[in-house]
Amino acid sequence: MTDSDLDLAVDLDEAILELKRERNAILLAHYYQEDEIQDLADVVGDSLALARAAQRADCDVIAFCGVHFMAETAAVLNPDRTVVVPDLAAGCSLADGCPADEFGAFVERHHGARVLSYINCSAEVKALSDLICTSSNAVAMVEQFKGERLIFAPDRHLARWVGAQAGRDDLIVWPGACVVHEQFSAKRLAKLKVQHPEADVLAHPECDQAVLEQADFIASTTGIIQRALEHPERPSIVATEEGVFHAIRQKAPGKVLIQAPGIDESCSCNHCPYMRLNTLEKLYLCLRDLAPIVTVPEPIRVRALRPIERMLELS
Repeated sequence: MTDSDLDLAVDLDEAILELKRERNAILLAHYYQEDEIQDLADVVGDSLALARAAQRADCDVIAFCGVHFMAETAAVLNPDRTVVVPDLAAGCSLADGCPADEFGAFVERHHGARVLSYINCSAEVKALSDLICTSSNAVAMVEQFKGERLIFAPDRHLARWVGAQAGRDDLIVWPGACVVHEQFSAKRLAKLKVQHPEADVLAHPECDQAVLEQADFIASTTGIIQRALEHPERPSIVATEEGVFHAIRQKAPGKVLIQAPGIDESCSCNHCPYMRLNTLEKLYLCLRDLAPIVTVPEPIRVRALRPIERMLELS
């Protein structure tokens, strides 16, 4: 994609809204997207909320501003609709770090164990699973397998936290991690807490244990937003992707939000490099051209649909 693909005179906001109407499209956006994309979206949410929105979608086109596994989930739930994304390269370190062939061999080595996969995985991995979870319902999903050997993939940090919450120290864990949440520095967070003793530390369970041990509240993206809004007068130190700040500031504009520090002071470690590949320009072009399209081969789609639908039913 080059600048020549786009008429520079186009008012992108208006053009996107017009294309949505022409295409009978719904725009779904994750909280980690740029502010201007969130502002145009019909639904902004975390993985669970967006999966529900995709399941209920009454439209011809789903434009998904998130990462590839999220759009795949929408395609699994909507085989008769067109699912497009602004950038096919918007992937996920967790999904990329759990190739289906390697995961299939891992499952076979633990023959007889049930499989609970975090939604941050490919459709092929979902097709190998008994049930899917998100960070907001993972504990409840683990509890569906009481007394059974259970594989949890692909995030080792989430697995550790969920196992502790559910009283399961026997989870068989795929050793993956999120490139964003693993970058938060426990040492630098401790120093920041000294500077802001009145602040509430809110952390996503994908963070390292040393970071979670310093948190006042651990929850999914939506849970973090809700907690921040419950105490608008109190500063919050937030250990997740900075995109959540927009949703918080919309409802609590005076709220003091402080980004938890990363290991490397020179980088924007709190920005997901995959999520930020999506831009207004790319969104306009994907609606204009109805491309790139995300599809899932039918045999994989059918197998992946069952654990996704079961999660949505149980949630």
